[in-house]
Order: sequence, then structure tokens, then C-alpha cells
Amino acid sequence: MTLLVSTFYFCYFAIVGIYVIFMPKMFIDIGYSAVDVGIIYAVAPLVRFVIPFIFAKFFTLSRTVFNMALIVMSISTLLFALYLEQFWILLCINVFLGIGMALILPYIEVIALEHIGKEHYGRARLWGSVGFIVVALMLAKISTEIPFILGSLIVTTFATAVVGYVIVRSDSLKQQHAPSATISFSLLSNPWLWVGFFLMQVSFGAFYNFFTIYETSHGVSLEWTVYLWSAAIVAEILLFYFQAPLLRKNLLLLLQFATVITALRWSILWLYPDNLAMLFISQTLHAISFALFHAASISYLYTIYIDKKLAQQFFLGISYGLGSAVGAVGAGLIYEHYPEQLFIVAALVALMAYVALRSSVVYDKRD
Repeated sequence: MTLLVSTFYFCYFAIVGIYVIFMPKMFIDIGYSAVDVGIIYAVAPLVRFVIPFIFAKFFTLSRTVFNMALIVMSISTLLFALYLEQFWILLCINVFLGIGMALILPYIEVIALEHIGKEHYGRARLWGSVGFIVVALMLAKISTEIPFILGSLIVTTFATAVVGYVIVRSDSLKQQHAPSATISFSLLSNPWLWVGFFLMQVSFGAFYNFFTIYETSHGVSLEWTVYLWSAAIVAEILLFYFQAPLLRKNLLLLLQFATVITALRWSILWLYPDNLAMLFISQTLHAISFALFHAASISYLYTIYIDKKLAQQFFLGISYGLGSAVGAVGAGLIYEHYPEQLFIVAALVALMAYVALRSSVVYDKRD
């Protein structure tokens, strides 16, 4: 099962790499405006945010739903090639792609934690980071032409669907941990925990959307900026590999620690935007601010909620969905008017996430 889950993460995040790194430029080259691209890319996180609320009310993330999501995701990528130049149809296709990808990852995360365990989860999840960086390097080296990008997207999507289907077929757990969501899950049972997740991802809006622009505007070359991105991915992979002893600790304290380190990381970018040594130090902290925070988050949710799949759906929806959308828009507004203050604001938001997670101790002390 470990090999299958690792392969799934590799393929799934290879899709993300193609979608995030290469497709925005592809849309621009076709003739879409920056606003059009912004709308297209705003849909996915919003879909990811809305989906858990729909499932909490009307559905359960079952094997049947998972397999349907694999089909929806696969068909969506095929339709990209057919309707690439028709904006409204493309937007609808992107909605369905977002639905498919938003449903399959939480299901696999729970299977990974069930079969592999939280201590060894990172060694499977690191292959997602490897898939992301490998596809980026390969496409950049081989070809960034539109047919090759679309072909790579289709191949990686179908590979993800096949591996996902095999995993579910191999999974011997018969949904014994997934009773009715209305009984086992409520955001209001621990609201500050979810506020913390949301704010943490909001703080990342500055990094994910403006790090390259911010650094090159301060005289750092694009080549060195790419090296800085690579350093963050390498640090992330190393943490995933060696994190097992950490995840045996108090997970809520780990989350609080990660938010403080993230605030420090953004402060370094604010104080030393053109100092390569300090920038590389900041990037190595990605191991804690992303990899450790992510692994501790899903592990903590796994321990405190009965309906584990719905909890993972809400985590992805509230943090990487709503948090990403608000973070991107907020960072854009700040950078437009006060570009030099972008990362100190991000640091303050990360500290707010710490305060929220610190408050969540009152609501749940089971970990």
C-alpha cells in the first residue's frame, strides 16, 4: 500500500505542477487576458471550499463517489484540449476538474493514515513534492508547447486515476470510520482550530503568488529565484522523510510552533529581501511552515474527528481553498499599494494563526 500511495502522490502533484507552473502562461499565449486567467484560477479554490459544506449536508465521501470523482477529473482534462479557446466552457470544465481533485485527495489521505500511520506518512507524501518538481524540470527542459503541456496533463491525470482506483480496490477498510457527518463532525466544536488553519494559509498568499515578483524587484535574478524555490522543495522533502519522531509529539503544539516559525520566515523576507544567505535560510524554513504544518494538521484531525474523510475535506477547503483565495487577493491588494510591507503583513497574519491555534486548546485537549 505504501508504494501505491506514494505513486498516487507523485502523479497527483505532478498534475498540480503542470496546472500551476505551465498552464497560466499557456492561457496567456492563447490570448486570454490576465483577468481571464485570474478568474479561471479563482474557481478551483472556491470549489474546494464549497464542496465540504455540500457533503456535510447531503453526501458522504464513499468509494462510489471517489471513483466518480476520478472519472470527472479524467474527462475534464480531455475536454481542456477540445474547448481551450472557449472561455465560459473552459471555466465550467475547470469547475469540474476542481471538484474531482477536491474529492480524491481527502479520501487518499485517510487511507494513507490508516494503512501507513502518521509516523510514516511523510515518506509517502514526499513523493508528491518529487512529482511536482520533476514534472516542472522535465517540461521546462523538453517542451513548453501547448500540445505537449496538454498531453502531459492528460497522461498524469489518467495515471493518477488508475493508481487511485487500484488503491481503493486494495483498501480493506469498509468505511467503518465514516458514520454520518451530521453526528461526527462540526466546525463549531473547535472553531479556533479552523480559524488557525484558515489564517495560516492566508499568510502564504504573499509567498505563493508574489515571491518571484518580490525578489526580482529587489535585484535577485530569476535564476537565483528558481534556486530559492528549489531549496524550499528540497527542505520540504527532507522534513517529510525524517518527520516520524516529531509526529509522536503533541500535534497541537507542533501546529503552534509551525505558525511561529512561519512568522519568522516572512519577517526574514521583509528584513532581508536581497540577501541571498538569509533568503536561503528563509526557504529552508518551508520544511516547518509547510511540510510539518501540513502533516501535523491532517494527523491531528485524524485523531480528533470520527468522520475522518469529511474532516480532511474541510481542512483542504478552508485552508487551501478559502485561505488560498483570500490570501491571493489580499496579497495582491497589499503589493499594489504597499509592496515593501507585504511580508511583514504576512508575518502578522501567521502570528494571528498562532493565537487562534493557542485558543483551540480550550476546545480540545485529547491530543
